[in-house]
Amino acid sequence: MGKDYILALDQGTTSSRAIVFDRSGNIVSKAQKEFEQIYPQTSWVEHDPMEILYTQFQSISSALSTGVSASDIAAIGITNQRETTVIWEKSTGKPIYNAIVWQCRRTADICEDLIAKGLSDYIADKTGLLPDAYFSGTKIKWILDNVEGAREKADNGELLFGTIDTWLIWNLTGGKVHVTDYSNASRTMLFDVEKLCWDPYLCEVLDIPMSILPTPVESSQIYGEVAEGILGLEQLAGTPIASAIGDQPAALFGQTCFVSGQAKNTYGTGCFLLMNTGEKRVRSKMNLLSGVAWGLDGKVTYSLEGSAFNAGSVIKWLRDELHLIDNASRCDELAASVPDSNGIYFVPAFTGLGAPYWDMYARGAILGLTRGVNRAHIARSVLEAIAYQMTDLLEAMTLDSGIRLSTLYVDGGASVSDILLQIQADLIRTNVDRPVCVETTALGAAYLAGLATGIYGSLDEIRQNRVSDKVFIPQMDEAVRNSLYDGWKKAVSRSMKWEE
Repeated sequence: MGKDYILALDQGTTSSRAIVFDRSGNIVSKAQKEFEQIYPQTSWVEHDPMEILYTQFQSISSALSTGVSASDIAAIGITNQRETTVIWEKSTGKPIYNAIVWQCRRTADICEDLIAKGLSDYIADKTGLLPDAYFSGTKIKWILDNVEGAREKADNGELLFGTIDTWLIWNLTGGKVHVTDYSNASRTMLFDVEKLCWDPYLCEVLDIPMSILPTPVESSQIYGEVAEGILGLEQLAGTPIASAIGDQPAALFGQTCFVSGQAKNTYGTGCFLLMNTGEKRVRSKMNLLSGVAWGLDGKVTYSLEGSAFNAGSVIKWLRDELHLIDNASRCDELAASVPDSNGIYFVPAFTGLGAPYWDMYARGAILGLTRGVNRAHIARSVLEAIAYQMTDLLEAMTLDSGIRLSTLYVDGGASVSDILLQIQADLIRTNVDRPVCVETTALGAAYLAGLATGIYGSLDEIRQNRVSDKVFIPQMDEAVRNSLYDGWKKAVSRSMKWEE
């Protein structure tokens, strides 16, 4: 074998994965290791940063033990759960607290304070974001304010902050490289997405020493090499780490949405709709987010984004908490066994509602229950809820961009569900295109690493790799669709009144 294989590290919310791709974008080998979800209090979510590291290294070792050796790897690309926040000691590499996960709502009061101080417009103008507990900035502040001795250490330059891309790169390079790519930086609520630098004023407002922040860099370049002596990865020593990109823009890149106006939706733990807006940043009027999709060859591509916090996680909730299903495919089987959800709507606002509502205090609800509702109806309502949330996002994005999509490209774990994607096509009245390779998040990181190391010579070369698996065409009567969607919006309004 020649050195034309790329190892993509896909560090997600519930598992760490390693996937080896060939230059045609085919999966050669892959491995996955799940890790613990920690819930210290209601609406708090944490991960153990060391467990993230260990499971990522374990997945690498497993992926390289199935027909591909470390000597075959030309480059490593990294994609990651965004916003999740780690702070560690510079001298020891030891985290001072668990990673605070993007889903965590503990800093909602800090966000309310920012809003009360009239900073919403400034934050939107500089960062493209809204003041919300979703993003990293308030998580950093919480750790510095609540971990004993943390603020003093930070002021003395003894601590480092990173999102998961930064945490992985720092550890893989033996503590030599402290960087983050533009796409991850733009999700911190501290990053000026036009000047491509940290915003001093926002750091001052949140009392965050800028010395702890990583250097922002492009998404496709060689940051460093795997260090000698990393347990289990000795054979990878010297391999270039050549890309880093947040999971959602990585999927946009992996779907080859290189042209302004193209969009993809990822059905993962959450639901994430991104549209490529080219070198022009679109300022949303519909509570969507604008940010950097990727930096490549000295240019920046911007995106417009809408996020729903709970999508695939709801299917896991059916399995793990309610025990209504044994596996994800059983949800499809149950949903397909009934013609509709029997009048019920499920609003999965477990951790509040994301775009376009941005209600930190909304809570989940099942509405319209009657005695005739059974578990098949509940299963179908769960799939419908995922599709309804994406419809909300696309409606808002169409109003913001003025672009009516002819095709929506889809990926993510739940995109294997034919019934979900047919429901989706019916609700958005647009063709839904699923690729043969649905691992587009990891594939995007691999493509960017390949560009940095010369495996690919152009975006056109990469574009030729994409092959459609199935295209779902709208079939539902429009009047029926509109009636169902009106019911969904009423259900959402009820969940948003939970605190009243």
